[in-house]
Amino acid sequence: MRIHTHPLGPIQTNCYIVEDEKKNCLVFDPGSDGEALLAELRKLSLKPLAILLTHAHFDHIGAVDTVREAYNIPVYLHVAEKKWMTSAELNGSAKYPVLPDVVCKPADILLDEEKTLQVGPFTMGTRHTPGHSPGSVSYIFEDDGFAIVGDTLFQGSVGRTDLPGGNTETLLTSIHEELLTLDDEFIIYPGHGPATTPGREKDSNPYLNGF
Repeated sequence: MRIHTHPLGPIQTNCYIVEDEKKNCLVFDPGSDGEALLAELRKLSLKPLAILLTHAHFDHIGAVDTVREAYNIPVYLHVAEKKWMTSAELNGSAKYPVLPDVVCKPADILLDEEKTLQVGPFTMGTRHTPGHSPGSVSYIFEDDGFAIVGDTLFQGSVGRTDLPGGNTETLLTSIHEELLTLDDEFIIYPGHGPATTPGREKDSNPYLNGF
C-alpha cells in the first residue's frame, strides 16, 4: 500500500491517494485543483475506484465532481452531511466572499453506521468521529497501520468547532475514544499539515491534556 499526499487549494487541504500493488486507488478529500489532480492520477497510471470524504466542508469537496465524472466512480459521505454537497451555506464556502461558492452533486453512497467497508481490493473500518462537523468520518486501515481522519485531529492541534454543527466536547470525545485508542505507532493522516501518531499526540498535544 502506498499513500500519496497532495495539499490542494488555498487552504492546502490534504488529498490522499491510496494505491495498491495493482495500481488501483482510492481518492480521499479531493478539495480543489481538479485538473491538476487528474493529471497526477494519469501520471501515476492509477485506476481510481471511489472518492471517500472525511466530511463535506468546501475545502474537502471542491474537485469531487471533476474526479467523479472523469472516472465514473462513486462518492462516499456520512449521511449527517448529505445536504452539504449542494449547499454553499452548509459546506461553508458561502462564508468567504473572496472564494467562489462550492457546490457538487450529492454523494452516491451514504455511510450511516460504523462498519468494515470494502471497496474493490481495499478494506477499511469507518468510525464516526463528529465534533469538527456532524458527519466527520475517520477511515481506519487496521492491517496497514494508518488512518485518514480529516479535520478531527492534527499534529499538535485539533479541528475547529466554531463552524455549523461543531462541538468541542464531542470532538474531544471522538478523538479520545476513536483515535487515541489506536496503537501508539499508528500513522494519522490529517486534513491539513503533516502526519502524526496517537502516541505523539498523547504526549504533546496541548488541546488533549486534561480532558
